[in-house]
Amino acid sequence: MKSFKMLSVRILKDNCVQDFPLIDGIIINQENSHRTWILEMFIDREHYSIFENWMANKELLEVKVVISYPENEPASFRVAVEAVTQISDNLSVLLKGQLKRVRTQYAEQLLEELIGEGLEGEQLLHRFESDMRSRPRLKKDKDD
Repeated sequence: MKSFKMLSVRILKDNCVQDFPLIDGIIINQENSHRTWILEMFIDREHYSIFENWMANKELLEVKVVISYPENEPASFRVAVEAVTQISDNLSVLLKGQLKRVRTQYAEQLLEELIGEGLEGEQLLHRFESDMRSRPRLKKDKDD
């Protein structure tokens, strides 16, 4: 098994993107025959009902996770909520699933979109730097 620090998580559900600010997070590649990954998020308990509902309905979720370094491309996973545990004023949310696909080149796709929007020069550079930090969902990913 290999474990990695989870820096940010974004869940895509019903054409809606939800960011869940992490207090802490870890992602584990179980390196088993099912290629299973475990994602554990430590977040504010205000999100309890959302995750409890997803778990009760056995919903499959698309999750984009930035791992180890902020400049890494988000990895896409298809996961289900396995457990939601309240710990003091926070929640431990355990997600389990598979890596969705090999990550695409986020920087190249972002640059292509920004040029397609007609940005150039300093405006292009500033927007590219900003979007590389915030990692907005790419138009191309909205069809996945």
